[in-house]
Amino acid sequence: QVQLVESGGGLVRAGASLRLSCAASGGTFNNYAMGWFRQAPGKEREFVATISWSGYNTDYADSVNGRFTISRDNAKDAVYLQMTSLKPEDTAVYYCAAGRTWYSGQYSTAAAFYGSWGQGTQVTVSS
Repeated sequence: QVQLVESGGGLVRAGASLRLSCAASGGTFNNYAMGWFRQAPGKEREFVATISWSGYNTDYADSVNGRFTISRDNAKDAVYLQMTSLKPEDTAVYYCAAGRTWYSGQYSTAAAFYGSWGQGTQVTVSS
Protein backbone atom coordinates (compact mmCIF):
# COMPACT_ATOMS: atom_id res chain seq x y z
CA GLN A 1 0.00 0.00 0.00
CA VAL A 2 1.53 3.28 -1.07
CA GLN A 3 1.66 6.19 1.39
CA LEU A 4 0.87 9.70 0.17
CA VAL A 5 1.72 13.14 1.53
CA GLU A 6 0.33 16.32 -0.01
CA SER A 7 1.84 19.79 0.18
CA GLY A 8 1.53 23.19 -1.43
CA GLY A 9 -1.84 24.37 -0.20
CA GLY A 10 -2.42 27.86 1.14
CA LEU A 11 -4.46 31.05 1.13
CA VAL A 12 -4.56 32.96 -2.15
CA ARG A 13 -6.71 35.58 -3.85
CA ALA A 14 -9.04 34.83 -6.72
CA GLY A 15 -7.16 34.63 -10.00
CA ALA A 16 -3.96 33.37 -8.41
CA SER A 17 -2.19 30.09 -9.03
CA LEU A 18 -1.03 27.29 -6.76
CA ARG A 19 0.82 24.05 -7.33
CA LEU A 20 0.00 21.09 -5.16
CA SER A 21 2.45 18.23 -4.79
CA CYS A 22 1.94 14.68 -3.61
CA ALA A 23 4.88 12.52 -2.62
CA ALA A 24 4.44 8.76 -2.68
CA SER A 25 6.39 6.12 -0.81
CA GLY A 26 6.20 2.45 0.06
CA GLY A 27 5.15 1.11 -3.31
CA THR A 28 6.04 0.93 -6.98
CA PHE A 29 4.76 4.32 -8.04
CA ASN A 30 4.37 3.54 -11.71
CA ASN A 31 1.94 0.72 -10.88
CA TYR A 32 -0.59 3.34 -9.80
CA ALA A 33 -2.95 5.73 -11.47
CA MET A 34 -3.17 8.91 -9.45
CA GLY A 35 -6.03 11.23 -8.70
CA TRP A 36 -6.82 14.50 -6.99
CA PHE A 37 -10.07 14.97 -5.15
CA ARG A 38 -11.38 17.82 -3.01
CA GLN A 39 -13.90 18.34 -0.25
CA ALA A 40 -15.40 21.68 0.65
CA PRO A 41 -17.08 22.31 4.02
CA GLY A 42 -20.50 20.72 4.13
CA LYS A 43 -20.06 19.02 0.78
CA GLU A 44 -19.13 15.54 -0.38
CA ARG A 45 -15.69 14.72 -1.69
CA GLU A 46 -15.53 15.30 -5.44
CA PHE A 47 -13.25 14.27 -8.27
CA VAL A 48 -10.85 16.88 -9.62
CA ALA A 49 -8.31 15.20 -11.91
CA THR A 50 -6.72 11.85 -12.70
CA ILE A 51 -3.67 10.60 -14.56
CA SER A 52 -2.63 7.16 -15.75
CA TRP A 53 0.69 5.70 -14.64
CA SER A 54 2.17 6.42 -18.05
CA GLY A 55 1.17 10.07 -17.74
CA TYR A 56 -0.31 10.09 -21.21
CA ASN A 57 -3.95 9.80 -20.16
CA THR A 58 -5.70 12.41 -18.03
CA ASP A 59 -9.22 13.48 -17.19
CA TYR A 60 -10.66 16.48 -15.37
CA ALA A 61 -13.84 17.59 -13.71
CA ASP A 62 -15.75 20.05 -15.86
CA SER A 63 -15.40 22.68 -13.14
CA VAL A 64 -11.59 22.73 -13.41
CA ASN A 65 -10.98 21.72 -17.03
CA GLY A 66 -8.80 24.30 -18.70
CA ARG A 67 -7.62 25.79 -15.39
CA PHE A 68 -5.99 22.82 -13.63
CA THR A 69 -3.30 20.51 -14.95
CA ILE A 70 -2.33 17.17 -13.44
CA SER A 71 1.13 15.76 -14.07
CA ARG A 72 3.46 13.17 -12.59
CA ASP A 73 7.16 12.46 -12.35
CA ASN A 74 7.65 8.71 -11.99
CA ALA A 75 11.37 9.20 -11.33
CA LYS A 76 10.50 11.27 -8.25
CA ASP A 77 7.41 9.27 -7.18
CA ALA A 78 5.38 12.45 -7.27
CA VAL A 79 2.19 13.81 -8.76
CA TYR A 80 1.30 17.47 -9.12
CA LEU A 81 -1.77 19.62 -9.58
CA GLN A 82 -1.11 23.00 -11.16
CA MET A 83 -4.06 25.26 -10.43
CA THR A 84 -4.53 28.56 -12.24
CA SER A 85 -7.26 31.20 -12.32
CA LEU A 86 -8.39 30.06 -8.90
CA LYS A 87 -11.92 30.90 -7.80
CA PRO A 88 -13.47 31.09 -4.33
CA GLU A 89 -15.45 27.96 -5.17
CA ASP A 90 -12.16 26.06 -5.47
CA THR A 91 -11.76 26.41 -1.70
CA ALA A 92 -11.51 22.92 -0.23
CA VAL A 93 -9.23 20.34 1.28
CA TYR A 94 -7.43 18.67 -1.62
CA TYR A 95 -6.57 14.98 -1.41
CA CYS A 96 -4.14 12.93 -3.43
CA ALA A 97 -5.10 9.31 -4.14
CA ALA A 98 -3.45 6.24 -5.68
CA GLY A 99 -5.16 3.33 -7.40
CA ARG A 100 -3.47 0.11 -8.51
CA THR A 101 -3.56 -0.43 -12.26
CA TRP A 102 -2.54 -3.18 -14.64
CA TYR A 103 -2.09 -1.33 -17.89
CA SER A 104 -0.53 1.98 -18.74
CA GLY A 105 -3.64 3.83 -19.89
CA GLN A 106 -5.88 3.03 -16.95
CA TYR A 107 -7.25 5.78 -14.72
CA SER A 108 -10.49 6.54 -12.93
CA THR A 109 -12.71 9.42 -11.83
CA ALA A 110 -14.31 7.26 -9.12
CA ALA A 111 -13.14 7.59 -5.53
CA ALA A 112 -13.81 3.89 -4.95
CA PHE A 113 -11.05 3.01 -7.42
CA TYR A 114 -8.38 4.48 -5.17
CA GLY A 115 -7.03 2.44 -2.29
CA SER A 116 -4.58 4.93 -0.82
CA TRP A 117 -5.24 8.49 0.24
CA GLY A 118 -3.20 11.34 1.65
CA GLN A 119 -4.15 13.45 4.63
CA GLY A 120 -5.14 16.44 2.52
CA THR A 121 -3.94 20.01 2.08
CA GLN A 122 -6.12 23.09 2.54
CA VAL A 123 -6.62 25.50 -0.35
CA THR A 124 -8.46 28.71 0.43
CA VAL A 125 -9.28 31.23 -2.29
CA SER A 126 -10.50 34.65 -1.19
CA SER A 127 -12.61 36.90 -3.38
